[in-house]
Amino acid sequence: MNIIPRDIPPRSVWVLEQAGIHPLLARLYAARGVTGTEELDDALAKLLPPSTMRGLPEAATLLADAIAQNKRLCIVADYDCDGATACAVAMRGLKMLGAQHVAYIVPDRIVDGYGLTAPIAQRVKDSGADVLITVDNGIASMDGVAHARALGLQVLVTDHHLPAAELPNADVIVNPNQPGCNFASKSIAGVGVMFYVLMALRSELRTRGVFDAATQPKLDVLLPLVALGTVADVVKLDANNRRLVAQGLKRVRALAMPSGIASLFVASGRSAPVATTFDFGFALGPRINAAGRLSDMTLGIECLLTDDPARADELAKTLDGINRERRVIEGDMREQAMLIAESLFDEGDEAPPAICVFDPDFHEGVVGIVASRIKDKLHRPAFVFAASAAPGKEHELKGSGRSIPGFHLRDALDLVAKRHPGVLLRFGGHAMAAGCTIHEDGLNTFEQGLIEVAQEWLDAATLTRRLETDGPLNPEYRRVDMVDTLHKEVWGQGFAAPTFSEEVEVLSQRLVGEKHLALKLKHQGQPVDGIWFGHTEPLPAKVTLAFRLDADEWNGVRRVRFLIEGAQA
Repeated sequence: MNIIPRDIPPRSVWVLEQAGIHPLLARLYAARGVTGTEELDDALAKLLPPSTMRGLPEAATLLADAIAQNKRLCIVADYDCDGATACAVAMRGLKMLGAQHVAYIVPDRIVDGYGLTAPIAQRVKDSGADVLITVDNGIASMDGVAHARALGLQVLVTDHHLPAAELPNADVIVNPNQPGCNFASKSIAGVGVMFYVLMALRSELRTRGVFDAATQPKLDVLLPLVALGTVADVVKLDANNRRLVAQGLKRVRALAMPSGIASLFVASGRSAPVATTFDFGFALGPRINAAGRLSDMTLGIECLLTDDPARADELAKTLDGINRERRVIEGDMREQAMLIAESLFDEGDEAPPAICVFDPDFHEGVVGIVASRIKDKLHRPAFVFAASAAPGKEHELKGSGRSIPGFHLRDALDLVAKRHPGVLLRFGGHAMAAGCTIHEDGLNTFEQGLIEVAQEWLDAATLTRRLETDGPLNPEYRRVDMVDTLHKEVWGQGFAAPTFSEEVEVLSQRLVGEKHLALKLKHQGQPVDGIWFGHTEPLPAKVTLAFRLDADEWNGVRRVRFLIEGAQA
């Protein structure tokens, strides 16, 4: 591992400090590309205007007309946390804005697969709906959209995934990544896109005289859902996404949130008044995602929709139980997948530039998580495949991939598909995460095709794990109140949580629970505790560590500790 301190532009630090930003925060922000305080202003008024998102005026007109004509609306959701929160935002928001008939359908991961398919469109039609609205999916659903239109449904696609060369023939498409869209935040999550649709709809209804500025519904009550989905989907936290997340966090900390989010905080043992992006990404998000992986995402959506605290508690406990089951399945799969991955190369040799793993006993609901674990350990783009459990699809393999910086996974799949026609039955995704379906006979061809692309695109520097840090930590900031200050900020994908690095002395070390390394360190002459979760190899007496600031509590006393992220001897 190479520990690389980030470049910290002194001019930006000075500008931020002069504007009253804490010196440590000024340094952290500057290292992440912030050049002025206007980028840190999280006021709702600073959100990018809806007028710049292509398709929003047409979407607002379509929905306003549908509401005026008392049409029946049906949301087609996705089965991850972004899709679930986007569905909840759509359901709640459309009702707030006057829709009398709003329902939803969420595909089953195993039976239906991803996105709007022709059978899903038929189910929407059979439900009596007039308008079909996709959230967090649809941009790749050519057949599903065509079938829905043929059935006489109006179709509004809202999505954020990268489109193919051809777009579906929907009535309206709202997706910042579609050609010709000038919306500056290309990283907005599916839930964020739906929130923007609602803002545009409210504006249209104001124009029509349905509301005025005083009587219009306050959509900001939906921001806790927007924040949760945005963080859980691991999209880049650009300035606009950070504003959405910051606004959602403020409401959660003030306990102004849907009952389901409050119950999920309790079920996961987290404290809402001091909520962080970490809670969204690693506590609440996985519990909602677990429903889509192992059970039925309806449970997750219902938890986010209910206003009955008792019902919310019941659903949150159910989701927590499913997540515990998911952890067990994942743990077993991870061990087996890692054995297969490590068998692909001899000990002491470099791993191949891309990893593909399959086992007939793998559960398709967990392949993405396991791919992420392999990617983290071997620092290689990784795909994990499971046999499809869908009726009639027994000879298909469903794969999920995770990537490393410098390797655009969806583009790589596109190239494999072009070079090996017919191997990929379906695929889609982002730069860092993607999914695909292949015939079981095509696994070797897919694996070789992916490795070929990786060999062409990746060099030795890219294949070496790099950990960017914020350099040494001034000892005066090694304080519990500083830990709390840092935790309150919005950190995440593309705006990494502060990680410091410098040489320390290792005074003592011992294993905790057989899989974690507990450390006594000397940092700039002062003793401090450290913990390296999931690491068992002993450290030398002097070592350069990358670490995050944290605090633990013992006998009612909170003390600073270092969470170790990596080491360089």
